[in-house]
Amino acid sequence: MISFEDIQIKYGNTIIIDHLDLKINTGEFFTFLGASGCGKTTTLRALAGFLTPSRGDILVDGKSIVNVPVEKRGIGVIFQNYALFPSMSVYENIAFGLKVKKMKKPEVRSAVEKVAEMVELSQEQLGKNISRLSGGQQQRVAIARALVNNPEVLLLDEPLSNLDAKLRKQLRAELKKMQKNFGITSIYVTHDQDEALTLSDRIAVFHEGKIEQVGTPDELYNMAQTEYVCNFIGDVSTLTPEILKRINERMGEQRFRPDAPSYIRRERIETRRLCGEAVELEMKVVEREFYGTHSIYTYEMLQSRLKGYVKEDGSAPFNAGDLIKLYINPRDILQY
Repeated sequence: MISFEDIQIKYGNTIIIDHLDLKINTGEFFTFLGASGCGKTTTLRALAGFLTPSRGDILVDGKSIVNVPVEKRGIGVIFQNYALFPSMSVYENIAFGLKVKKMKKPEVRSAVEKVAEMVELSQEQLGKNISRLSGGQQQRVAIARALVNNPEVLLLDEPLSNLDAKLRKQLRAELKKMQKNFGITSIYVTHDQDEALTLSDRIAVFHEGKIEQVGTPDELYNMAQTEYVCNFIGDVSTLTPEILKRINERMGEQRFRPDAPSYIRRERIETRRLCGEAVELEMKVVEREFYGTHSIYTYEMLQSRLKGYVKEDGSAPFNAGDLIKLYINPRDILQY
């Protein structure tokens, strides 16, 4: 268990993080998610020991580590650029920390070969220079170098951000698989919501130095507690006061406050009635954006516009100017 207790972090007189309280369970894949400058990497660096909080405490398994040197915290770190030594071989990179500890050569060889097998690096690759490896292979080396020291906690600071989109998607699954196999507590920093939703057991959404919400991917997506989380994760359409008034009229009750910020996930706007509770709205098609597996339509009613996803199933698309019936389940409306 990792606990952040009333953490404050300053750069000079500027407070970057304030009143941060957070608990991370043993063996969890936990993600710090947020836009650039929100404080997620700063929090990670405090846990690693690269900076010291100006207030509060950080505990691992009930013991404070705030004054423990970096090298004695039992924490492995994988940086955004991997921080590998380009002039060394794969083997030398992985073995570097063990040699610093002055371990005997046979023990180093055994440890390196064991961890290399775990991350699926071959004997041939161990002899190669780092510069001859692909981005995905370099990531495996970075993971192996972090794990060979048997850390209790693994920190990953945007390790996929320098890779192309296709490789990034492929490595997400491999990273999650490796983490499950190792059973190691892992904390992942990213600004990419897809990575966070795909990889995480739980997520903390950071915003301006504070945590907006902590929860499972499902909880954050479907039960966003704040307007910021609602807009940051997934794609939403804004429900204007005019549309909310019409929904209230169709329901025969004033369930929604027209003046309150209100949203709906775009995929929850249906083109056919899927449940008895759904409210029917007649809207005009304004435009269509085609994405292969789905299209995003813009609809208009009462001078208000909505965007909604429609799965492509081979049926004829809607055309601009068409009047169609849309259905919104009141339970899908997020109001703040």
